Amino acid sequence: MIKLSMMSYTMGRQPEHFDLEEMLKLTCELDLDGIDFVGLHDKTAKELRKMADDHGISVICHTFSADFNHEDDAALRAAVEGSKRGIDDAVELGAPVVMIPPGSKPGESRDVVRRRWTRGLKELQPIAREAGVILTVENFPGAASPFVIATDMLEAVREVPGFKITFDNGNAAGGEDPAESFRLCAQHVVHAHFKDWTIVGENEGTRMLDGRWYKPALIGEGIVDHKSCLAAMEAAGYDGYINIEYEANDYKPADAVRRAADYLRGLGI
Repeated sequence: MIKLSMMSYTMGRQPEHFDLEEMLKLTCELDLDGIDFVGLHDKTAKELRKMADDHGISVICHTFSADFNHEDDAALRAAVEGSKRGIDDAVELGAPVVMIPPGSKPGESRDVVRRRWTRGLKELQPIAREAGVILTVENFPGAASPFVIATDMLEAVREVPGFKITFDNGNAAGGEDPAESFRLCAQHVVHAHFKDWTIVGENEGTRMLDGRWYKPALIGEGIVDHKSCLAAMEAAGYDGYINIEYEANDYKPADAVRRAADYLRGLGI
């Protein structure tokens, strides 16, 4: 059975509304099945683990930043070394999965950046495996992103034994039909994000791989066909978690999560 999870990034994006304790209470109030800690929110991993345990909340993923977009061997090794801290934090948190958002730089070939990232992931994967956590990246938005469509993700899966995928249906939608994208990657997906977008005019938002411009929206209020995505996931037997992700500012984060959870549960989760 597919499960919904809190994504601390969604709650922390609007810092004026963020309270760690209130986020955990909301997770319980909405009967969400776990939490993905995106960063540590000025706490140690041990402190966050205790707070989650005190509320009976499972930490299902730890997301942290790293930059593997380096041609220089020394810079890449330094990035891998720095990522060991994130792996250690995941172990302390009790998170079985780690996710690293794959960034890029303007003007660079996405194929070149993907090759660099794949090289870094290949170096980090044995460290994650030894620690007992599953290493993933997500489909990431933007025309220059190294990982958007299924072929991007599957290239890394082939090159990095044991590497898996965090499937982001909103970000996949910037390059191809997200339900089909999931079907192509299904056997390698261990975690997921749902989000949404509206199509806007040129230069009004983020230019995606398909050439259109997108602006964040609440899940269920944009162009992403979440129903078909869920059908594809259910058909594939996916029984993991879906983070509720929200990157707009039309709603306060707590209201956005409540609305999104209600909407997704109305689709059968």
